[in-house]
Amino acid sequence: MIEVIVPIIIRGFFQSNFLCFDDIQFKFTFDWGNDLQSDYVELDGFDHRIVEILAADGRISITDLAKQIGLSKSPTQARLRRLEAEGVIKGYRALLDPVRLGLDHVAFVEVKLNDTRESALRAFNEAVAATAEVEQAHMMASHFDYLLKIRTTNMTAYRRVLGEKISALPHVASTSTFVVMEAVKEIGLGDIT
Repeated sequence: MIEVIVPIIIRGFFQSNFLCFDDIQFKFTFDWGNDLQSDYVELDGFDHRIVEILAADGRISITDLAKQIGLSKSPTQARLRRLEAEGVIKGYRALLDPVRLGLDHVAFVEVKLNDTRESALRAFNEAVAATAEVEQAHMMASHFDYLLKIRTTNMTAYRRVLGEKISALPHVASTSTFVVMEAVKEIGLGDIT
C-alpha cells in the first residue's frame, strides 16, 4: 500500500460564485491488493532471454535454447515449464501471412454502445469474441467504447461483415470505419521483448 499526501490548490465555480481553496492537503491511498500483484511475474535475465528467443523461433529445440542462454538443458527446461505454468508463455502457434491467405483488407471500427452497464459490456464482449472477422477488440477510454480490427478479403466482404455482424452485435448504437491503406508496422509482443 502506498500513501501520498499532496498539497494542491483547487479553484472552480459553483453557481456563478468563484470559490478558492488554498493549501489543502489531500491524502491518496493506493492499494493494488493481490489482484494486480499476482498477475505480474518477475523474470530474471535468463527468463527474458528465453522469452526473446522463443518469440523469434517457437520451434527451437531445448538443446539449442539452452546453448543460446548459457544454461544446461535441465534448468532451461525447468524454466520453460515454469514460464508456461505461470502464463508468461500462453502457447505456440504458426504465424500466418494474411495477404497470402487473401485477407488483405483491414479496417478499424469505432463502436459506440447504447448501454455500458456491466451486463451489456459482457454481452458485447462475448459476441465480438465469437465473430471470426474481428482480429482484435479493445475497450477504450474515449468518445467511443470499442475499437475493432476487422480483416476481410475486400471491401464488399467488409461491408457485409459490418452490416450483418458488427452492427448486429448486442447494444451497438453506431459505428465509424477507418480503412487501412498500408500496414507500416505490425508486430506481436514477441517482436518487442
